[in-house]
Amino acid sequence: MISPQQVETMIKAELPDAQVQVQDLTGGGDHYQVTVVSSHFAGKGLVQQHQLVYGALGQAMSTEAIHALAVKTYTPEAWQATASS
Repeated sequence: MISPQQVETMIKAELPDAQVQVQDLTGGGDHYQVTVVSSHFAGKGLVQQHQLVYGALGQAMSTEAIHALAVKTYTPEAWQATASS
C-alpha cells in the first residue's frame, strides 16, 4: 500500500514544478487517479505526458504497490483554460 502523499512526492521528484492531485479510487491504497499540471508537458503529446508520470511512479507500479492508475495531465495553460470554462 502506498499513500496519496507518497504518490505526490514521487511525481514531484520527477516534475518539480508539478501541481498534483491524488485521489484513492477504492480506499485500498492501490488504485489511484492523479491529475498533474506541469510546464514539462509543453510541446509533448498526451502519450508522452502520461509516460512522464508513469516514469515517476515506475517502481511503485512495477512492484504493484500501485495496481491501477488513471492519469490526467495538463500544461499550466490548458489547466487555466479548464478552470475558466
